[in-house]
Amino acid sequence: MKYLNKNYIDTTRLLFIFKGMIVGAAAGVIVSLFRLLIETLSDLVVSIYLYLGDHLQYIPLWLMVSLITAAIIALLVHSEPNIKGSGIPQVEGVLAGEFSYNWFAVLWKKFIGGILSVGSGLFLGREGPSIQLGAAVGQGISTWFKGPSYEEKILISSGASAGLSAAFNAPIAGLLFVLEEIHHSFSPLVWLTALTSAITANFVSLYFFGLQPVLYQGTIKDLPLKFYGALVVLGLILGIMGRIYQLNLLSLPSLFKKLPIKSSWYSLIPFTLIVPIGLFFPSYLGGGNQIILNLGHLQQPLLLLVGLFLLRYLFSMVSYGSGLPGGIFLPILTLGAILGGIYGSILHTWFGLDALYIKNFVIVAMAGYFTAIGKAPLTAIILVTEMVGSINHLMPLGLVSLTAYLVVDLLGGHPIYETLLERLHTNKTAAIKGKTHVIELPVTVGSMYDGCAVRDLNWPENSLLIRIRRGEHELIPKGDTILQSGDLLMVVTDSVSSTKLIKAKALLFNQNTP
Repeated sequence: MKYLNKNYIDTTRLLFIFKGMIVGAAAGVIVSLFRLLIETLSDLVVSIYLYLGDHLQYIPLWLMVSLITAAIIALLVHSEPNIKGSGIPQVEGVLAGEFSYNWFAVLWKKFIGGILSVGSGLFLGREGPSIQLGAAVGQGISTWFKGPSYEEKILISSGASAGLSAAFNAPIAGLLFVLEEIHHSFSPLVWLTALTSAITANFVSLYFFGLQPVLYQGTIKDLPLKFYGALVVLGLILGIMGRIYQLNLLSLPSLFKKLPIKSSWYSLIPFTLIVPIGLFFPSYLGGGNQIILNLGHLQQPLLLLVGLFLLRYLFSMVSYGSGLPGGIFLPILTLGAILGGIYGSILHTWFGLDALYIKNFVIVAMAGYFTAIGKAPLTAIILVTEMVGSINHLMPLGLVSLTAYLVVDLLGGHPIYETLLERLHTNKTAAIKGKTHVIELPVTVGSMYDGCAVRDLNWPENSLLIRIRRGEHELIPKGDTILQSGDLLMVVTDSVSSTKLIKAKALLFNQNTP
C-alpha cells in the first residue's frame, strides 16, 4: 500500500482552483451578458405589446417579426440540435461520455437562440441555457489547457456550476446542483473546483446586477408552528402536481409528432401563440421573475391565481415542447410559487391564516415543486434560500421538500433531467465517444462495498481501478486493499462501461446491502 506525495496533491488542488477561477470568470461574463441581453429584450418586447394594445393595426407586422424570429431559431437548432431545450441533459450526457458536441458551436448558437427565445416572452427560463453555456466555456478552456479527460469533466462541471451561479446569483446552489443532479456523488476535486468557479462567476454577476437577491422578498416573518401541518399537506399536493408535470412534459414529443409540420419548424407554434398572450397579458410574459415578486408582495384574487397557473402551465409546455433553446428551471419555480399562493389564499380565506404569511407558502412551494420534478431537494432548498435572501424559512423548506420528494418517489417519478437524458440516447445526431474516461465512485457508510477487498469487486468489462483517494492521501490499490466508507475510487474505463458504472453506482456504492 503506497501513499502518494501529499504536497503533490495539494499542488494539484491549487492548480484546479486556479483553473476554476478562469472558468468562473469567463462563464460569469458570458452568462451575465446572456442574462442582461435577455432582460433588455424582454423589457422591449413588453413595451411593444403595450404599444400594440393601443395601435392594433401594427399587429400583423409584429406577427411577421415573431415568425421571422422563430425561423432564425429553427435554422440555428437545425444546424446544431444539441442547443435544444435547457441543455442540462446534454451536459450530463457529455460528462457521462455518452455523446459529444462541438463546444464552440453550442456556445454561440445557444447564446443567440436563448436570447431570442427567452427574451421574446416565451415561458422559458434562462437558467438551463446558462448551465450549458458555462459547461461549454469549461470544455473550451479544458481544450486550451490540453488536459486529460478527467480534467475536462471537472472543468465542464465547474462551468455548469458557474453558469447557474451567474444566472441566479446562487453560488452554493450552483455547486450543489452539479454534485446532486449531475454527478450524484461527492468528489473533493470536483466540488473544490466547482465552488471556486461558482463564487468567481457570482462575483462577476454581482457587478452586472448588484447585490440584491434575484427574488428578494423583504422581511419574512417566521411561520407559526401551528401551521406546520399545513406544510405537510402542501408537500403532498406539490408531490402529486410534480409527478403530473413530469408525465405531461415527457409526453410532449409524441403530441408534437401528430402536428402536420416538420419538427424543425415547431418553433412557429409558440411564436404565433405568444402574440395574443402578449396582447392580453403583457406583464405575465417570460420566465416569471416578476410574477414571483408580485406574489410575495401583493395578495392576489384566488380565481386570478388559478387562471394564471393554467396559462403558465399550458404555454410553458408548448414553449418547451417545441424544442426551442430555453429551460424549465424558472418556469417550474414560478408554477410552484403560484401553487403556494393559491394554497396560502385558501388558508387565509377559510382557515384564518394571516395574509402576511401567504408569502411563506409562496417561497416554500417553489422549493417543494422543484424537488418533486427534479428530485434534487438540497439544490432546491439552497437555491430558493439564496434567491430570496433569507434563512428564516429553512425548516419549512426542508419539511415541504422532503414530503414532496417522498410523494413523487412513491408515485414512480424519476429526476426529470435524467429522464430527458435517456430520451436523448435515441437522437441519431449525437456522436458516441470511444475514448477512455476516469470515473469517480464514492464508497458510503453501509454500502455493499464498505469493508470489501478490492479483489472481490465485480467491475464491468474494460474497467480498471487505478487508485483510491482516502482523505488527504491517495493509495495504489492491491488485491487485499480493504475499502472504507469515505473512499473515492478512481476507475479508468471506456464509454460503454462508464455509462454502466454511473448508472450502477447508486446501487453498489451508496445504498445499504439489501
